[in-house]
Amino acid sequence: MKRLFISLYFLLSLGVLGIGWALDNLWQSNVDDKGAHDAPLIALAQVLSAVPVAQRQAMLDSIESNPKFPLTLLDAEQVAFSSEQLIQADKIIATPYDLNHELHFVAVGEQVLMAGPIELDPRASLRNLYNIFFYLLLGFIVLIWVWPLSKDLKILGRATKEFGQAKWNTRIKLAKSSQVLPLADTFNDMAAHISALIENQKHLSNAVSHEIRTPLARLKFALALLPQYCQPDSDLSSRQRFLDDMQLDIKEMENLLQELLTYASLETQRESLTFERCDLTSLVSQTIRRLQTYNPTPIILNAPDEAIFVSAEPSLVERALQNLITNAQRFSTDDIQVKIAQSNQAISVSVTDHGEGILAEDQTKIFEPFYRSASSKNGNKGHGLGLAIIKRIMERHHGEVTLESRPGFTCFTLIWPIRQQKD
Repeated sequence: MKRLFISLYFLLSLGVLGIGWALDNLWQSNVDDKGAHDAPLIALAQVLSAVPVAQRQAMLDSIESNPKFPLTLLDAEQVAFSSEQLIQADKIIATPYDLNHELHFVAVGEQVLMAGPIELDPRASLRNLYNIFFYLLLGFIVLIWVWPLSKDLKILGRATKEFGQAKWNTRIKLAKSSQVLPLADTFNDMAAHISALIENQKHLSNAVSHEIRTPLARLKFALALLPQYCQPDSDLSSRQRFLDDMQLDIKEMENLLQELLTYASLETQRESLTFERCDLTSLVSQTIRRLQTYNPTPIILNAPDEAIFVSAEPSLVERALQNLITNAQRFSTDDIQVKIAQSNQAISVSVTDHGEGILAEDQTKIFEPFYRSASSKNGNKGHGLGLAIIKRIMERHHGEVTLESRPGFTCFTLIWPIRQQKD
């Protein structure tokens, strides 16, 4: 990370310095022309050129002298410049005389007019200092921008390394003004999702080992007793009951595994679900008719006359409805009410029963996998995955499932936002 900071800083600094230097030179060579300062000397040289050589010095002497700008007429061989350099009478060549003075030369025919020593502008010597200060200031500004960025990137790198070391609670906290805050937020979302998956996996593994232990123990015990039920003189009805009990244990494990596969598949199919426009009223009616044949508790459907359509995966919606209605059939002491409604904000399907209700302390946990209510009527039935599957189904549809319960009344509601249906 330090190498990244150094390389980024030097890249930006050298880039700014290089561009500034190039623009400064370009300005001096093309825009910041000294022609206005050199014009009087060039004009004098052109006037002297038109005068015969013998009269030039006299004419030069007749000009009022200026101690700060002395003028001297020299022969070409008296100066070190070649004739090619002085061939143009409209060009002045400046050479240093000492630290504070310089000489100016211009061609006057076959002669040379020298001006100087001319005192240099004291402010000109400060130009380089100003340039250095300007570029240092630019470098400091770049440092102010790069240093926090490098610091935040270092925090990101350290958090990524810690997360790779199985520290699942690692999160990144950056200032709101940080330039990499969106990247940190994305990392935190990813870390939270992965942490939830890992915790869920641990919970599932523990729960599965606990849930499968009971029927497996019964099967092992039954296998130990099997020989005595297979004796020629054993009672056939007792043998059949014994084998039926073994079949029930096997079916219980199969149901558990099927529920687990369904719950896990809803996580892996996050991006592969294919939604279609389905008739919700018809789907609910078909599910009610199918489930009504297995339980005598009346199921009453309350739906609008016109069909209501929802963008969803029909099989998953049917599974969610089936789980809710099946639970209601187990607990209800009266009829079951199923209501379909549509508002400006959402489409909903509610399933209401009049059972004993769900305890308040259970209502916040009942959608967690393998959580089972302490209700006296619930007993040990089910594996605690039905409501967790419903919650995950609704999350995949960008909706939600809500619960309202009190003694004698329990209502689960599946909700699809209208906004999501239009997207």
